[in-house]
Amino acid sequence: MPLLCLPWFRFRFYFWATLSIIVGSLSLHSRWLWAEDRFRYQEAQYDGAQLRYVGTIPVLMLSGSPEQMGRQQGKLGAPVAEGILSYPRELFETMGRKGGWAAHLEMAKKMRPQFPPDHLAELQALAQSANLPEELLLATNTLPDAYRARIGCSSLIVQANRSKTGGPLFGRNLDFYALGKLHQYSLVIVYRPTGKHAFASVGFPGLLGCISGINDAGLALAVHECPASADGSPLFNPEGVPYGLLFRRILEECTSVEEAIKLVQSAKRTTLLNLALCDPNTHAVVEMSPRTVAVRKEADGICVCTNHFRTEKLRFVTYCPRYERLLQAKKQERLGLEEVAALLHQAHQGPLTIQTMIFEPAELRLHLAIGNPPTSARPLEKLDLAPLLRPKKADSP
Repeated sequence: MPLLCLPWFRFRFYFWATLSIIVGSLSLHSRWLWAEDRFRYQEAQYDGAQLRYVGTIPVLMLSGSPEQMGRQQGKLGAPVAEGILSYPRELFETMGRKGGWAAHLEMAKKMRPQFPPDHLAELQALAQSANLPEELLLATNTLPDAYRARIGCSSLIVQANRSKTGGPLFGRNLDFYALGKLHQYSLVIVYRPTGKHAFASVGFPGLLGCISGINDAGLALAVHECPASADGSPLFNPEGVPYGLLFRRILEECTSVEEAIKLVQSAKRTTLLNLALCDPNTHAVVEMSPRTVAVRKEADGICVCTNHFRTEKLRFVTYCPRYERLLQAKKQERLGLEEVAALLHQAHQGPLTIQTMIFEPAELRLHLAIGNPPTSARPLEKLDLAPLLRPKKADSP
């Protein structure tokens, strides 16, 4: 449907959503230009866990019970906690949200019962170990559900039959307001929880949920927020499970795309999202709202995902220039790492693009660019995850 044919209230919604992205990007541009291209981490060890650099990528490796992993992250991440955990409040203030930070703190505390028990125990141990208020970590881990800045991310999945490598490729740009600091704290966290799948999450310290990650079965995921749906769902359901924690459960409990879909269907959902999924054999985009779950797959081996619903049940307005640029992949017979990286760069959003990555699910390999945005313009560094996710007993912490 052409935008000008939309009912006035819908046109107004999209006008202000688009304007907020443009103004936000311009207002943050000067901070981006002067941001330091460095990270805040010091290599260290504690209780069998360690924080070290692989090339220039900071990697935090945790293992054990929820309480153990919480204490490990608290001790190893404490030196940077003050800098990064001021970010959520600054984001609310920058965006001028009604009620601001105080209202978000109250909402986060009310969502505490929806935290999976293991994740809540880990959060409590982290707070105690790092000497941080528990409410601050609750607020940080519900921020993605409630802030709704409508910025966008981009993913491109190439199945094995269209890949030059012989295995699937899963490329992803994470786009978000950096406020001159967030991109300096990008971190790969490798979790080896007792009795669950090991997984690697590309995120930030203090964020227990997963927004981009892969597990030891080669199941990878990436989240993309959506602004509106055709099913009339609210933008935010405070009775749902914080979505980063729901997606962490996928990596901890599932081995395939189909298992992940079933877990999403069984859960109470907080907001409107696309979840791109890829395992060594197949792929899917799970489109979800608090009321509906729909699944999209592409028969030609190339799947693109941005920030609009495209299934019949949920699609609203579907035009997205990043989606159109990534669709150019369908014109190529086969794509390798270079081609996927080039297409991700065509879809970047300047100062908003703060992480760029390509997963190789069959090989348990990650190619990652972090640092000053747009990260899609930076070289990707290879990180072999197999020895981290499936360590030999002699190497285990």
